[in-house]
Amino acid sequence: MTFDFDLFVIGGGSGGVRAARVAAATGARVALAEEYRMGGTCVIRGCVPKKLMVFASGYREMFADARAYGWDVPDGVFDWAQFRTKLHAELDRLEGVYRNLLKNSDVTVYDARATLDDPHTVRLSTGDVVTAKHILVATGGQPFLPDMEGAEHAISSNEVFQLETLPKSILIVGGGYIACEFACILNGMGVAVTQLYRGAQILRGFDEEARGHIAELMREQGIDLHVGTNVLEIDKTADGVWVKDTNGVAKTYDQVMFATGRTPNTAGLGLEALGVALGRGGEIVVDDYSQTAVPSIYAVGDVTDRINLTPVAIREGMAFVETVFKGNPTKPDYELVANAVFTRPELGSVGLTEEAARDLEPIEVYCTSFRAMQSAFAGRDDRVMMKLVVSQKTRKVLGCHIVADHAGELIQLVAIALKMGATKEDFDRTVAVHPTMSEELVTMKTPVRAG
Repeated sequence: MTFDFDLFVIGGGSGGVRAARVAAATGARVALAEEYRMGGTCVIRGCVPKKLMVFASGYREMFADARAYGWDVPDGVFDWAQFRTKLHAELDRLEGVYRNLLKNSDVTVYDARATLDDPHTVRLSTGDVVTAKHILVATGGQPFLPDMEGAEHAISSNEVFQLETLPKSILIVGGGYIACEFACILNGMGVAVTQLYRGAQILRGFDEEARGHIAELMREQGIDLHVGTNVLEIDKTADGVWVKDTNGVAKTYDQVMFATGRTPNTAGLGLEALGVALGRGGEIVVDDYSQTAVPSIYAVGDVTDRINLTPVAIREGMAFVETVFKGNPTKPDYELVANAVFTRPELGSVGLTEEAARDLEPIEVYCTSFRAMQSAFAGRDDRVMMKLVVSQKTRKVLGCHIVADHAGELIQLVAIALKMGATKEDFDRTVAVHPTMSEELVTMKTPVRAG
């Protein structure tokens, strides 16, 4: 059978775009469809605009620090409208970069919604119908809003970037990294932030000691954080959004934002009718090579709900091309994937938590908490935390967890060491760089506990 394309990619996010470009470089005829904006969640309504907001929110603290260091500067006034205008101009620029990359790779682009008629046929919302030997679904995910009366009065992380004005007060519902990041961002911009999380502690899945450290620092910064608490009722009033929580507390906020998880974008694609298996959360079920139950259809990225990180989606897309177009069966490597939570301060993590490691084997834990030189001189009370989880048997460092400014930058370098199999003694043999926060990683000599 003759096909219009060798590969058709559904979704213009990081994983889909990378797969399309790399496949086209092999000489394959490639097309890609995106119904919204090129760049996907990360570029348009996720990592990139969020990180720029993190940068913006950090300057309020810097004015006070500057005075402590002898600079005669007043507190600034944050201009959301000015920042928002420049933010969206930057997103427009990045979308243009993505489009040019596809164009220069000779990828045919359809600005349309794509659905599947059969294992080789794609139907576009423009009315076009095309065929492809292989189909790659890379449609990502979307914010989950709870099924409760009044939820329509709240926003999600998608809409927070579109706000015309910055609210004076906001309730953020959720305890994951998105909820915690935006709580810190908006607090830094001068918004009165309340955060509710139904669980016992924020940042489920991360190291418990690090979670507690972050929660304490968030409260010290003025975030009104309540755990073991959920939303009971929501209503729109003339004064804002009225909320009653499970503790019986009722309060009105300018905005309410749900950050209660994300769901894969699989609805209405026609996948199940073709025999593509979906998991309980709507995620596409794939094998180790990102292939679905239908041999011609593959999936990468958040739509598969494996590790929902942009660099992982990119690696999955590249492994897909190696497997399908280069004849080199390649599995994505999910071992020791580092990540960062851009709270203030940040949380960087790679490898096993103390709790997970203890369940596997006897371990030693090396941990320190201290006031960093820069913030201590400025009179700030925030504390750095650094932690190594070490195997008693092999002496390998099984996990590293850092709570500090720029922890995301630090954890990237630690991840290299762990990927190479570094032992605690390798860390000990490394000469410290003084005076830095990071020197603590190589000067912790005595375990604080074993397990």
